[in-house]
Amino acid sequence: MTVHIIGAGLAGLAAALAAVDKGQHVILHESAASAGGRCRSYFDRALDARIDNGNHLLLSGNDAVFAYLDRIGARHSITGPGAPLFPFIDRKTGERWTLRLSPGRVPWWMLRPGTRVPGTRLGEYLRLLRLQSAGPDTTVDGAVEHGTLFRRLIEPLAIASLNTELSEASAALLASIVRQTLMRGGKACVPGFPRDGLSESLVDPAIAALQKAGAEVRFGHRVLGLETSGEHVVALLAADGPTAIGPQDSVVLAVPPAIAAELLPGLVVPDAFRAIVNVHYRIEADPGPAGFTGLIGGVAEWVFVKPGIVSVTISAADRMVDQTAEAIAKAVWPDVAATCSLPLMPMPDYRVIKEKRATFAATPAQERRRPSARTHLANLAVAGDWTATGLPATIEGAIRSGRSAAVALFERDTHA
Repeated sequence: MTVHIIGAGLAGLAAALAAVDKGQHVILHESAASAGGRCRSYFDRALDARIDNGNHLLLSGNDAVFAYLDRIGARHSITGPGAPLFPFIDRKTGERWTLRLSPGRVPWWMLRPGTRVPGTRLGEYLRLLRLQSAGPDTTVDGAVEHGTLFRRLIEPLAIASLNTELSEASAALLASIVRQTLMRGGKACVPGFPRDGLSESLVDPAIAALQKAGAEVRFGHRVLGLETSGEHVVALLAADGPTAIGPQDSVVLAVPPAIAAELLPGLVVPDAFRAIVNVHYRIEADPGPAGFTGLIGGVAEWVFVKPGIVSVTISAADRMVDQTAEAIAKAVWPDVAATCSLPLMPMPDYRVIKEKRATFAATPAQERRRPSARTHLANLAVAGDWTATGLPATIEGAIRSGRSAAVALFERDTHA
């Protein structure tokens, strides 16, 4: 039996690993020359440095991510402070603080005035419990009281995880993030990020593990269509001819939602998206205690410091994405200089990366358009962070979706 995986992003890689671990033969079809999709690294000639397509902060509560890293032997490639701490700077006041969460489930840090977010009161934290009872149509703005805690903690975390304006973003999706991180205590909130790069941690070791397990990886192979008969896919159509899908074979469609809808007419998928802008500056800076800093009231939202590179992420960036790269870099540079305590100096070389359709819009309306892994075709499942994972478009969600798609196919075979 062969499982054909269409798309070698994280969802496709996770599905492929789950399949080979069940003893299936896997053929991975990827239209690009390399794997990883949006989660990848590359060498930028202008900066003379290797950079990530975007910045991703992992948390120790991302169970699927760390199980994936263990499977491909790459947990050691994740670095970070090793403790649940989050440095912040308020650009309007210049105030700096580091949020240090209690390691256990009891949130002692909330109960002690000296360890709370500066300027917040215990009542603000208690009112966050309302988030857990938010209905499917409730927005974050409608569920969370605006105040100091909102501005200095909830807003930056929500924007980063949902990539959607909070006046429109789903409170239920934010609640799912909070349940799996903050509500599990500091042990689930230890931040981490790839020491060398996204590809080195999450992609290249996965390809190596798949090939070691006997999987075929076909780069530069675009699947143009699916031939179906009754309730089954019977062939994959490509420029070099069809690939037959046998009676015991199956297919996982792990491509962006618009492509999935083209290949599988009638599939309802998210159709509204939000942008992310990343800016990489070629400069050395002090990484500080964590290697990253959250910004309050700035143009930038998160600043990551790596050897020779300072990278900035701006989420829900539709307001900026049509500006020139130079204008964006100039707008962000004062935030970087202040955050990293850099001396007065000209702006260094930079690279601006714009992703206009980085993630689906995490709104209640779009949440209703997310399909489950199963489809109306018996031997076809779909995967991607845009499917119904119960999470917003995150690495955790992408990996979970790949595993769910593989499980859906295994269960079909078990009951066949």
